Amino acid sequence: MNPQLTRARPARKIPGTAPRPAADELGEAVSVFVRARPGLLRIAHRITGDAVEAEDILQEAWVRWQGTDRAVVLNPSALLRTTTIRLAVNVVQSARRRQEACAGPWLPESADHQAGPDTVAERQDAVERAVRLLMETLTPRQRAVYVLREGFGYPYARISEILHVSDTNARQQVFRAQERLAQNRRPRPVDPIAHRRLVKAFLAAARSGDLLPLEGVLAADGALRPAPGPLPCGTSE
Repeated sequence: MNPQLTRARPARKIPGTAPRPAADELGEAVSVFVRARPGLLRIAHRITGDAVEAEDILQEAWVRWQGTDRAVVLNPSALLRTTTIRLAVNVVQSARRRQEACAGPWLPESADHQAGPDTVAERQDAVERAVRLLMETLTPRQRAVYVLREGFGYPYARISEILHVSDTNARQQVFRAQERLAQNRRPRPVDPIAHRRLVKAFLAAARSGDLLPLEGVLAADGALRPAPGPLPCGTSE
């Protein structure tokens, strides 16, 4: 805790006084946090760029505020801002580490229309290996969400429409997929027909930018009904 935001606790009780009831103290803590909350939310959102993560950060900030010895806090608002900033920075750094850890051959770059035959063949082989790895490592739903989000930059709202899951669930699926890819898990058996179908859809989407067929394959692969309407390649949230 920043010493400039706190003061030393008195060494002894003052005669003729009694400690405040715990309920009153908690009510005051709630009041302080509620007043500071809008500004804290703006800070968290500005750092993370994500409304859901900003809300999660504020929940953690509240938990920490509850556990703080508030009797020694000189400036509650400043302490809450400092806590929120640190939590938000930690979230951003953690996400960056996960992204770096998961960077690998499973999501190759889009096809280059000017590439020669050898380059095209190499890229197709890379896609085939990448798709096999995804199928060996991830569940169908994790694979669908991960490819749409990390491979083609779909917003979570669109993923939710396609796969009929909530935004929260879609985010969880991406996180779980990243964890699985970062671990050395025993591979699952891969259906050759399903593998060829997904490779074909992935390559076609990368070449043409028409992602509707890929959406259908991913949704069907997870036994989920696809939603109509493509999203332009490279669109992000």
